[in-house]
Amino acid sequence: MKEVKRLFTKTFAVFIFLTLISSPDFLYAQSSNGEALFKANCASCHKPDKQYVGPALKGAREREPSKGWHYEWIRNASSMAMTDPYAKKLKDQMGGVVMTSFPDLSNADIDAILDYADNFKEPGSEPSTGAPGAVSSVKTTGSSSNTVLYGLLTLILAVVGLVLLQVNSNLKKLTDEKDGLKSPPNVPFYRNKTYLLLLTIVLFLVAGYFLVDGAMGLGRQQGYQPDQPVYFVHQVHAGVNQISCLYCHGGAQDSKHATIPAVNVCMNCHMSVKEYTGAPIIRDDGTTVDANGEIQKLYKYAGWNPDTKKYDKPGKPIEWVQIHNLPDFVYFNHSQHVKVGQIACQTCHGEIQNMVQVKQFTDLSMGWCVNCHRTTNVQFDDNKGNGNKFYSIYQKFHQDIKDKKYDSVTVQMIGGTECGKCHY
Repeated sequence: MKEVKRLFTKTFAVFIFLTLISSPDFLYAQSSNGEALFKANCASCHKPDKQYVGPALKGAREREPSKGWHYEWIRNASSMAMTDPYAKKLKDQMGGVVMTSFPDLSNADIDAILDYADNFKEPGSEPSTGAPGAVSSVKTTGSSSNTVLYGLLTLILAVVGLVLLQVNSNLKKLTDEKDGLKSPPNVPFYRNKTYLLLLTIVLFLVAGYFLVDGAMGLGRQQGYQPDQPVYFVHQVHAGVNQISCLYCHGGAQDSKHATIPAVNVCMNCHMSVKEYTGAPIIRDDGTTVDANGEIQKLYKYAGWNPDTKKYDKPGKPIEWVQIHNLPDFVYFNHSQHVKVGQIACQTCHGEIQNMVQVKQFTDLSMGWCVNCHRTTNVQFDDNKGNGNKFYSIYQKFHQDIKDKKYDSVTVQMIGGTECGKCHY
């Protein structure tokens, strides 16, 4: 009987181990491949093969001024941007924005990321329903998630484990009968206390996982994309026509709120731009947007008569549907991030210049914000017109950098992860 218990314990331990290592989270945590590292550290600002918030990573090592330069740049971008000529050039190309430093990445990790970027191939896109060159909101399909595959592997391993337990029980029974020992009667699977206990534990863990995951997701709206009263296309305005985000959302650099532009801001251009002559605009469902009809909607809101070129009717504000919502107990200031922190709009809002209809890019969770504060460097003023004088009050850090105690100072080091910074 002791031998049976020992064998059962070993089989159960192997089953649990195989189940755990086949789970998606474990495999991702153990993964050291470039794609996983790229998505975890770089994807919010870089694309492998094209310009995004930062430059394309493909061929980055071929462009660097000396071999191995990229290791120091990735770990100490802020300090290098003030001293290294090539780093200064990169900073100027990015409009004065310096890349976040990643001091914890090893040489092997960095090489894995750049190898992934160099070997990256654009996944196939869905068939287009519009005309060639159409502005489409249909997204390209990336590689399918492995979650389903890992789930199937877990299920298969669970079945194999149960079968092995049953086989072991039958073999023990045959051995006992051969030795003349009386075996206990077979207990049906649904009445076997061991199996029932194992099933209960599995169900408890699964239910607990989904309960916690669901509770953590309450109030988050990642991917939220409501229909708006006027079909405003950012890809045409910010992308094709390259209108600065701050022209319409001027409050982003001067106040807490980015602000939604008034109808008069739209009319600054559309008093002259009466019709859309660009490529067809395609919705997610494949239908074409009547762009000129949307311009006429704008005129109705403004009370503008395009024929007489006069405001001959009472205007009213456009009732835009708010997309990005933070809880009432969270304080967020746009100017502190855009002007002081020099954070690009795309870091939080995604590739807005390529969006047809805007959606919430990230989950805006506390963990996402705190992680950014842990890795984002403070842009100190270097008394040469670079950086920001807002941080001149932190004289201790200035001296510590001069004494080479630090290569850079993150937002966390100046209190950026303290509760009272965002909750008070």
